Amino acid sequence: MAGPIVKAGVGFSDTGLWASKAGPWSWLTLSGPYAWFAHQVAQEVGERRSFLWLPVCFLAGVLAYFAAAREPSGFVSIAACSLTSLLAVIAHWRGALKTSALCWAAAFLFAGLSASVLRTAGMTAPVLASAKVTTVSGLIESVDERRGGAGRMLLQVRSIDGLSPLATPRKVRVTIRTLGGLQAGDSIIATMRLVPPADPAEPGGYDFAREAFFQQIGGVGSVVGRVENIEPMDVPVATHIGAAIDRARNDLTRRIAGVIGGDDGAVAAALVTGKRGLISEEANEALRGAGIYHVVSISGLHMVLAAGLFMWSLRAVLALFPAIALNYPVKKISAVFAMIGASAYCVFAGSEVATERSLIMILVMLAAVLFDRPVLSMRNLAVAALIVMVREPESVMGPSFQMSFGAVAAMIALFERGERDEAREADLSFSRRAMRAFVIMLLTTLVAGLATAPFASFHFHRINPYSIIGNALTLPVVEFIVMPAALLGVVLGPLGLDGPVWTIMGWGISGMMDMSRLVADLQGSTKYVAGFGFGALLTIAFGLLWLCLWRSGIRYVGLVAMSLGLWLASVTQSPDLVIDGRARSMAVRGFSGQFEVLNGKGNDFAVSQWLLGDGDSRKPGQVTLAGKGRCDAWGCITQWIDGRIVALVLEPQALAEDCARADVVVTRLYTNGRCKGPERVLDGTHFAAHGATELRLQKNGTFEMRVAREAGVQRAWFPQKQPFFTRTPVSSGEQTPDGDYDPNSLVID
Repeated sequence: MAGPIVKAGVGFSDTGLWASKAGPWSWLTLSGPYAWFAHQVAQEVGERRSFLWLPVCFLAGVLAYFAAAREPSGFVSIAACSLTSLLAVIAHWRGALKTSALCWAAAFLFAGLSASVLRTAGMTAPVLASAKVTTVSGLIESVDERRGGAGRMLLQVRSIDGLSPLATPRKVRVTIRTLGGLQAGDSIIATMRLVPPADPAEPGGYDFAREAFFQQIGGVGSVVGRVENIEPMDVPVATHIGAAIDRARNDLTRRIAGVIGGDDGAVAAALVTGKRGLISEEANEALRGAGIYHVVSISGLHMVLAAGLFMWSLRAVLALFPAIALNYPVKKISAVFAMIGASAYCVFAGSEVATERSLIMILVMLAAVLFDRPVLSMRNLAVAALIVMVREPESVMGPSFQMSFGAVAAMIALFERGERDEAREADLSFSRRAMRAFVIMLLTTLVAGLATAPFASFHFHRINPYSIIGNALTLPVVEFIVMPAALLGVVLGPLGLDGPVWTIMGWGISGMMDMSRLVADLQGSTKYVAGFGFGALLTIAFGLLWLCLWRSGIRYVGLVAMSLGLWLASVTQSPDLVIDGRARSMAVRGFSGQFEVLNGKGNDFAVSQWLLGDGDSRKPGQVTLAGKGRCDAWGCITQWIDGRIVALVLEPQALAEDCARADVVVTRLYTNGRCKGPERVLDGTHFAAHGATELRLQKNGTFEMRVAREAGVQRAWFPQKQPFFTRTPVSSGEQTPDGDYDPNSLVID
């Protein structure tokens, strides 16, 4: 095919997409930067790289859906998608390729919006409106065992006393102090304390309510009474199969942990089954500090290694038989076997979101082998991303999707240079090939770490600078000892011959953990990063996509966008006051510049999120957190960085006094407008409507306020909840089962 044609200083591809004609694109004929830009775009279009931006347009539609203030119309979004698709086809037939490209971009954007609407409609299920202590019956779908005999259960609900069938959640997740032999598939009845899934602990923070919605979990809580077995529920066969798989996973987890013992056994079990409940916090911190926590989260690494082992094993066996190796497509047969094996491993590992996403990527790449296409290509990654987003649009809001696709895209872009010179590589000595493989591994780890760092900083507020060292030291052990032993142990398990294999795997895990602790103990192995806005993350992510999806010189424009995003992140103003959604705990910027935490009702999770978001390595419960703040049974009081008094009122007895002396009053009680003295009063009315709240002190002394729920925003995962204070008549000062007071009974003297 002829190369680009140059006219008037502008490159034109044979597709004619960027041909110079009078019209809205005529500015591209200008010389200088515009001409260079057009020339580069023409090259990219000629290489059909523009297809890679269609998943990005789909992603934009998904993000637009989640940013909407109310539920978008499914009819309008589907109609818009159909219309723009039709216009794209018509424009292509008429040779208007630029118009066709723009219409396809719009079609995929509306497709992302439509897929999100349909997904939400399909997952809508009842959610608890308020806290309840009641009797619940249902079938245990899965059990996650914890250290000390405790556990967490996912229950498919049959009935909840006091709720009609239409108001009963489909699933609830509860913790229990002692499992006592309970396992998936058991039908039980017990007294439980249930609450609605929690809203974000801070504006823009982790939204458990949204995540629970897309899992159809309508309540969370704990078992507070004796558990009794009841007559088995009538549930679909798929539920029984899922329960049987969960039992097998837990049995194998106990088997591996028992043979190896200690944290090494818990880590080994998690690596095979995905059950991480037995790992101690010390071991978790060592893995995080070394930057290798992904080893115990069954996702990309495990699926690639498992599929590779399946494919390599069968291919090696078939190669022993010349009659087969010379007459049949051994590579393709092995690829099909790897697809089946990887799918089975995904099902056994629990089919978590990250595991399913990794499986889709693996299946697309193995399918490329069947059609004699390059396995690691950006087009394969684009197809995998589209499939994942069509199935689970909500996954794009989570760190797993962002980090996994970001890392893979960066690695493909790094090595996407056409066909390898295999003859030249064959001439290299073993030592040079080994050195080359080692350098590639280091470079891959570095690039993947850089690509995922913005997402890790945004979601977890921490980065691990020495992750390249941790991965370089531990991944060879995982690839050549741990994972082969894991696969062999699973195969030999039904025969009862797996014990020695788990012991060998334990040796590898022990070495991996020793190296992890060594790296984690290095000074500066964990850096905490102050929170920044979603806009900064989007800018960085767009720059990363631009850098990875293009191949010509135009790709380096993405560095400008990434730099802009980093600048936006660096100038983000941290909050000076944060209150959780139920006004039980509060953090105030003190004179030291750090948060003083007034944890009146012990909301440790919210406190941990605030500290991480402030780049603070302190943990909830430390004595130094209180600073100059003081708390008693009725509430807390402290001084803000500008000298103003801030009060957190927990009990009605303290309300009148604090309204008289404080400049800012925060309370979960309803003041009914009678707390007149303070500059700002945030009471039960505010928190029932808006949830978690942040205040930022401005230079002129005023406050800028951000809330978890903006006024007028009503989404499917924001059900109309009852206020977290009961409206039932109770005597003044009497507490409800949820530990709150009736606002109608409060009187301010």
